[in-house]
Amino acid sequence: FLNSAGRCWLVCCMLLFISILSLASVLGHVSYSIPEEMAKGSLVGNVVQDLGLDLKRLKSGKARVYSSEKKGVLLIKHRIDREALCGKSTPCALHFQIILENPMEFYSVTIEITDINDNPPAFETNDVQFNISESAVSGTTFVLERATDLDVGENSLKTYVLKPTNNFNLKINNQVDGSKNVEMVLHASLDREKNEHLSLVLTAVDGGEPQMSGTMQILINVLDANDNAPVFTQPVYKASINENTPLGTAVLTVHATDADDTSNGRIIYSISSKQDYSRGLFEVNKDTGVITLMGHVDYEKLRTFQINIRASDGGGLTGFCKVIVDVVDINDNKPDIHIMSTSTSIPEDAKTNTVVTMINVEDADSSENGKVQCTINDNIPFVMRSSSNSFYSLLTDSDLDRERASEYNITVTCSDEGVPSLSSSVTLTLQISDVNDNAPVFERSSYEAYIVENNTPGLSIFTVKARDADWNQNARVSYILEDSSVNGVPVSSYVSVSADSGVIHAVRSFDYEQIKDFHFRVKAQDGGSPPLSSNVSVKILIQDHNDNAPQVLYPVQTGGSLVAEMVPRSAEVGYLVTKVVAVDVDSGQNAWLSYKLQKATDRALFEVGLQNGEIRTIRQVTDKDAVKQRLTVVVEDNGQPSRSATVIVNVAVADSFPEVLSEFTDFTQDKEYNDNLTFYLVLALAVVSFLFITCLVVIISVKIYRWRQSRILYQSNLPVIPYYPPRYSDTLGTGTLPHVYNYEVCRTTDSRKSDCKFGRAGSQNVLIMDPSSTGTMQRIQSENSILDEPDSPLEVRPCSPVEVLTIISAFQRKKTTYAQHMNRIPLNAEYGDKRHCSLFVPKNINHLFRLKS
Repeated sequence: FLNSAGRCWLVCCMLLFISILSLASVLGHVSYSIPEEMAKGSLVGNVVQDLGLDLKRLKSGKARVYSSEKKGVLLIKHRIDREALCGKSTPCALHFQIILENPMEFYSVTIEITDINDNPPAFETNDVQFNISESAVSGTTFVLERATDLDVGENSLKTYVLKPTNNFNLKINNQVDGSKNVEMVLHASLDREKNEHLSLVLTAVDGGEPQMSGTMQILINVLDANDNAPVFTQPVYKASINENTPLGTAVLTVHATDADDTSNGRIIYSISSKQDYSRGLFEVNKDTGVITLMGHVDYEKLRTFQINIRASDGGGLTGFCKVIVDVVDINDNKPDIHIMSTSTSIPEDAKTNTVVTMINVEDADSSENGKVQCTINDNIPFVMRSSSNSFYSLLTDSDLDRERASEYNITVTCSDEGVPSLSSSVTLTLQISDVNDNAPVFERSSYEAYIVENNTPGLSIFTVKARDADWNQNARVSYILEDSSVNGVPVSSYVSVSADSGVIHAVRSFDYEQIKDFHFRVKAQDGGSPPLSSNVSVKILIQDHNDNAPQVLYPVQTGGSLVAEMVPRSAEVGYLVTKVVAVDVDSGQNAWLSYKLQKATDRALFEVGLQNGEIRTIRQVTDKDAVKQRLTVVVEDNGQPSRSATVIVNVAVADSFPEVLSEFTDFTQDKEYNDNLTFYLVLALAVVSFLFITCLVVIISVKIYRWRQSRILYQSNLPVIPYYPPRYSDTLGTGTLPHVYNYEVCRTTDSRKSDCKFGRAGSQNVLIMDPSSTGTMQRIQSENSILDEPDSPLEVRPCSPVEVLTIISAFQRKKTTYAQHMNRIPLNAEYGDKRHCSLFVPKNINHLFRLKS
């Protein structure tokens, strides 16, 4: 609050006056008194405790203050100088308000700054000089410059002391404004011949503790005799000037006369003394006595100035007068608007006369220029009322509705009554917070929708839509299917509604022939607290679909007996044979039936009525017409696509019943024969299909089995067992082959490094092993193979399992040759000395037996 130190003590007085007038509207008031010059951070008082509040209330009420109050405790922010803050005004007090919201509460706090004796009395100049004639008579007075003391009360200037007092005494006169006018009175005559110069000391003393003082030296020059002192035409001059008068403006002219001649009658004007707040504001012309404004005067700071003018002649005599200058107020200050407390939002259900904000308005001008009236813009549900002098409250004037206006820009305009009038304005933006006061409203008062029967379950039928004029969560609409029943079944088994979108879905497939329409209600509920809701009636109409074929009621189709209509041979044209009666459970055009004659034994004899199904003769019955007449009538509805039913009408053209009976016996047998033939055809088709599927499964199973066996052989590390070809015989252990076969012979690919190579000899594939040989095998290229020569010294026999394992082990490890292994094998006696053997490898598993180099 020291930032307002530039404002003079008048502001403090006005604030004090305002606070006194507004006490009627405050809920609490607390005052503190502290001396000036307290250290920074010193405790002033606990506002919360003294007002009976708590910190939670400050936080919940969004406490707002005009000062540096925080956390309910007042602290000294900066060093306080009472003289800089209030000047000479007493008491010196600081005022601010604490505003709490929800509910609105107004508290006033006053801090009085007490004075300490920290300023000594001081004179404007250190010395002053007087020229006094030695002929001056006793009782002659001389006005001295007054000292100033910035302190007030007991610490202010109390008295003056003049020393020495041989020739002069001190006279102190109290002024109307409380100041002291100091005069020096001559009580003993002067003698220039004794003392041409005198030196006196004037001491100003205050009443503080400890006492402080200031001094000024008075120098007196004793002159020769001067009989007449200057005399002003008026002891007191008065003048008035407007504030903000331009500098250099002449205020008034003072005039003094002196009856002496020459230099003793020449008058010089000067300002003898002036108040400290008027220093430098005025200046007097020493020759003409014209007083000129030299500084800015402000009515709001000081309304009256008092100046003492001195007229001195050349002989040292002086005369004095008082000049009082009144400052006239002009309307030069706009109203100053302070938002003490404001709410950025207010609920729409706020009651009438709810306080929205509080405003303090100040106008530094006076009288009519300082009278202020505040208004707000029209056509808004708010009103401005004055709670006390310079304090206004903005209140609600009627019900609020966020759905009608969610925000208000309220312009507060304050104007004074000066001429011309000055005004200030401030705009407040007030948000209207939503309250759940609007129930959802459906777009229609009722809904009616159609759905075609035989629909797919889950099909979207239509959408109900409701809108909520509220905002945010209060406007979030959810849709609920109200509990009800249709023909004793819960409606939830027929339809469902999406809670978010309001889409109504079919839960089941509808059948028009079972239910043609049904009603239910849908509730729309918002997300407010408490929630509001509304409901709407919904009617679902099932539309017919041509899903039923016509049903023939007559003639009745029986499986056992045969029914025939009799037509006498004497029947005339248009004779009514019978009438085909059919119905269709569908409705509308789907139930419109038409009758057509599809097939007939004699199409030229009968006709069927298109609309009524009547079978009539269209010509005269003759003897040539067959007794057995078979008519096939088609009954067709009018749906899209249309459906139909077929009925067979047996007609007997005869005059007697026995004739009819004999003819229609074969008719029944033909029918039974046709029925049996159809049964056998269907049975045969089923048997053929079963056999085909069975063969297909068997073939696929065999293929899969063989494939799995080949994979097992390929992946396994089991030894290869010799396979003996068909028609192989071992005659008495000689190992001869009676016939020529094709064999697969396995040899290594490099004959220089291995013991075996692949080879073919004509039509034979035989692997010949010679254990006594250390070289490679010889390929038999001659068509006369050793296998075909019975007298060949090389006899071939099949390899034994031990020999096969030996060969495989040798080839895989590549450590020894086959011959080396064969020399170590103890052969069975039945083989004798035959050291050669044949290894047969079938072609289909050639890839399974690989001998790596």
